[in-house]
Amino acid sequence: MNVFRALLAGTLLCIPSAQGAELRIGLAADVTSMDPHFLNFAPNVNIGWHVFDALTHVDEDARLIPGLAVSWRALDATTWEFKLRRGVRFHDGSELTAEDVVFSIERTLEVPNGQFRIFTRRIVGKESPDPYTLRLKTATPYAMVPYDLNSVFVVSKRAAARARPEDFDSGKAMIGTGPFRFLRFSRGDRVELAKNERYWGGAPPWDKVTFRIVPTDPARLAGLLSGDLDLIEQVPTADLQRIRRDARLATAQKVSWRTIFFHLDQRRDGGPFHDLRVRRALSKAIDRQAIAERLMDGAAIPASNLVSPPVFGYAPDLKPEAFDPEGARRLLAEAGYPDGFAMTLSAPNNRYVNDEQIAQAVAQMLARAGIRVRVETFPLNVYLTKGAKGEFAFAMLGWGSFSGDLALRALVATPDPSKGFGAFNWSGYSSARVDELLERAFASVDDKRREEIAREAMRAAMRDYAVIPLHHQVTTWATRKPLAYAPRTDEFTFAHHVRAK
Repeated sequence: MNVFRALLAGTLLCIPSAQGAELRIGLAADVTSMDPHFLNFAPNVNIGWHVFDALTHVDEDARLIPGLAVSWRALDATTWEFKLRRGVRFHDGSELTAEDVVFSIERTLEVPNGQFRIFTRRIVGKESPDPYTLRLKTATPYAMVPYDLNSVFVVSKRAAARARPEDFDSGKAMIGTGPFRFLRFSRGDRVELAKNERYWGGAPPWDKVTFRIVPTDPARLAGLLSGDLDLIEQVPTADLQRIRRDARLATAQKVSWRTIFFHLDQRRDGGPFHDLRVRRALSKAIDRQAIAERLMDGAAIPASNLVSPPVFGYAPDLKPEAFDPEGARRLLAEAGYPDGFAMTLSAPNNRYVNDEQIAQAVAQMLARAGIRVRVETFPLNVYLTKGAKGEFAFAMLGWGSFSGDLALRALVATPDPSKGFGAFNWSGYSSARVDELLERAFASVDDKRREEIAREAMRAAMRDYAVIPLHHQVTTWATRKPLAYAPRTDEFTFAHHVRAK
């Protein structure tokens, strides 16, 4: 596997020195809410990391590192202790204490329809022996507390008490400890931020950052070429060669933790996807290598797991399904579908790299195996709502996680809100074996043992075709020289990590 580690470089035409001025970033997907505990949606979370902070961070390679907590340890099988950084200040000047962390954890459970409670439901007790120490208790042994809390932004109790999502959108409650202060959110257009001079990690190099929401690929690229944008994310693969030939521009790529896959509806009685042979047939009918090489111009790796090769819990012995349309036809006939069947393939049209084109290509491949496919695509905000309601039979989704067991927990575990299981299990797949393995993995504080169990769970789910993995994205950023950006496995675009070379 080739892991691209090139640095991103670019320029601001109107500002020779670049740093200390305004940075203009073109985002590939809409930002729908500023509330850090409402919608667990990557573009929203990306903005959240600029204004807020979490107890733990991850580095460019998705490894867990200290954040607002300088250290953490398991005191016993059900108690985790976190030591907070001293002297961290919110944007209003007040000091961060354990009281703010406790409030933030509790708020995830109280926000109506909030999607971050899956990360805090296991916590049954909270203690603060002093303002800089936090002890969290779980009912049963649970090793994932430091990982889960990477997804819980810490807000100011004073600013966010009784705050609703609209209070964050207006800026009233947008008081964090992150590298930037909130200025303005214009829905569907932009988010504006200003430098936090007192950021504990060091003041960022930009006085102001404007995130422009530009979901269409041609418009985003046009903004970069015209000088209206300084950096864009999710560069269309068809434009890679053009950008690389332009002396004013540069690109950076990295294998993402995001895996593109398909959910298959296994909830409706009598549906074809209840039969393992049908699920396997659909997998065999897809030419992953052709998609990676031709449609993605090499910016994808055929997938066999729900996490990419560098990620904890990846099972290397699983190999991508070989393209075998004749084998697919035989399996369909064995399952009672010698003439195939009709279905609808659903996908977003403005979220993943080449998502709509991939949907059309897969439909054509399935047709060769005798399956009559109608393709429907939607903007992401509509698509996610429909998927959560179970309206899709065969649906594309992309997912990124810093461990295989966490990805399985969200995507294929039997839905159980009390455990945070199955939050994005659109297919209704259920396996007592996979669920049991996940519980064992989460109970182990021995990382080596936990990874062994996580790999076993991955094998069980993938050999059961719980979902059909397609490919791991290779994410591309582009910029105008002479900026530099270290590309991230998690695909986030952090303004405070952009530097002028």
